[in-house]
Amino acid sequence: MIVGAGALATVVVAGIVALAVVNENDGGSDASDKPSESLPTPEDLPSNTGQPGPTFKDEPPPPPPPRDFVSDAKRDKAPLNVGTLYPSKSVSINGRPYKRASTDTSKGCTDAAHAGLGPVLSKNDCENLFRATYTRGGLAVTVGIAVFDDAKTASEVKKQYKPNLVALKGGGVPDFCRTVTCRTTANSYGRYAYFTISGRTNGKPSTAADSEAEQAGRDGSTYAYARILKRGKDQAAEAVGASPE
Repeated sequence: MIVGAGALATVVVAGIVALAVVNENDGGSDASDKPSESLPTPEDLPSNTGQPGPTFKDEPPPPPPPRDFVSDAKRDKAPLNVGTLYPSKSVSINGRPYKRASTDTSKGCTDAAHAGLGPVLSKNDCENLFRATYTRGGLAVTVGIAVFDDAKTASEVKKQYKPNLVALKGGGVPDFCRTVTCRTTANSYGRYAYFTISGRTNGKPSTAADSEAEQAGRDGSTYAYARILKRGKDQAAEAVGASPE
């Protein structure tokens, strides 16, 4: 843990899959898996019914992988700003509700990063750093999505990461995570590196024992990943004329 800078906790987000279990056998006590005894044997089946065989229409090709569209600036052409990355005032992440308090755009990125992270962003030619702060109870988490030219650069930024993102105040959230220990994360997807810093709004430190602050940071990282992935999916669907999910 680093007092005044936060404790690094790199979170690898693999996505969220919601499973719905459907019971297809709802026939009551008379339903049975026992095979029917009245089915004809292969010898009894007609060899030629005189009916034409089934035909299949050509199906459109599936959309390209979303990562293809968010890995290179030459293909990633959808509008990019705090409104497209953080569109909702209220979000639910793994069942936990958060409210958006404030947003900010930093061109050049270094004014939204402390001494450790700033040089990493600068030497890798960070284009923009989009931040948003979300709150839940007495917790606040600032999410920062940094934009680079390609996926290789963003991946290098994740490897070179040093604390930390500047926490964004405003919208009823006081200046937090300035002189106390807070929780941080760093990750990347496509040409985007994304970071979080999370802690208490009452000014108390968030040590390793503060599981709620750590969870808020992980939730913020999950949300950043989901927004970047959605950006890729929308562009992939548009490329083949399909409706985005």
